[in-house]
Amino acid sequence: MNKVVLIPVYNGGDHIKSLLKKIKNYIDDIVVVDDGSTDNTTELAKEEGAIVLSHKTNKGKGASLHTGIEYILDKNYDLIIIMDADGQHNPDEIPRFIQHYQQTNSPIILGNRMKNPTSMPWIRKATNRIMSIIISKMCGQFIPDSQCGYKLIERKVFEKIKLYYTNYEVESEILIRAARYGFKIDSIPITTIYKHEKSYINPIIDTIRFIRLLIDIKKR
Repeated sequence: MNKVVLIPVYNGGDHIKSLLKKIKNYIDDIVVVDDGSTDNTTELAKEEGAIVLSHKTNKGKGASLHTGIEYILDKNYDLIIIMDADGQHNPDEIPRFIQHYQQTNSPIILGNRMKNPTSMPWIRKATNRIMSIIISKMCGQFIPDSQCGYKLIERKVFEKIKLYYTNYEVESEILIRAARYGFKIDSIPITTIYKHEKSYINPIIDTIRFIRLLIDIKKR
């Protein structure tokens, strides 16, 4: 099966080059969506042979995923592995996602950081647990880490669902819409590396966006 890694990124120059080098140990095809970066993210990604799609202005993580998925669906890729670009996802775990897919054929496999969340900031840990309980009930499936950005998704999922949201609430939107179509959502434990990277998540604004998603998604 043809596999591709999709990475949405904003000002990721500190991490992108080393991240891509590690990814290429497992998968050659990488699509980077530069979401209006003001640093040298695009240049560094191109140096490592990635396909780079660029937004002129910062539009949000969801918008970046829209752009990347639209491009990928126009190609012949079967499996899409989505990763964040901030160095918190370990590329050495890519084979574990692929192996789990080969064993189960689960169309969606999420990374689960909650098996050992000791390094996760407490506010993110608490927020994630609450959101995951809500999303699990909406999806009718147990989802221990609904907000994890590290995941494998089969092409047919994105051929079925339509995404509307353009920021971090897209993580939840993907799961809810996929569950409506009856797609099984699986998880595997992953490690997550928390250092001192700047987070672009705004706890207040993004919580409001999450609530808005829960209210509005039933209308679409």
